[in-house]
Amino acid sequence: MPLYEYRCEACGQPEEKLESLSAPVIHACLACGAAEGMKRQLSVAAFALAGGGWYKGAASEPTAKTETPKTEPPKSGHGCAAGGCGCPLAG
Repeated sequence: MPLYEYRCEACGQPEEKLESLSAPVIHACLACGAAEGMKRQLSVAAFALAGGGWYKGAASEPTAKTETPKTEPPKSGHGCAAGGCGCPLAG
């Protein structure tokens, strides 16, 4: 069940309630007695993921970039496999 925050439109009294998702958005204020004074506020959900794994540290840890070593093309063969293809450039 989610924890909802309410505030009275008449007196400003805050209230928190543990209610189901289908609970009414407006209800009576217990402090001042306004019939439809308490209105649900828009609030941020607060939760923490427990344990380790990709979801816990993936966003906070920068990824290490590794450079791939640059290789030079072979001296003979002009790109042919070991130079033995028989093309006019080999040789």
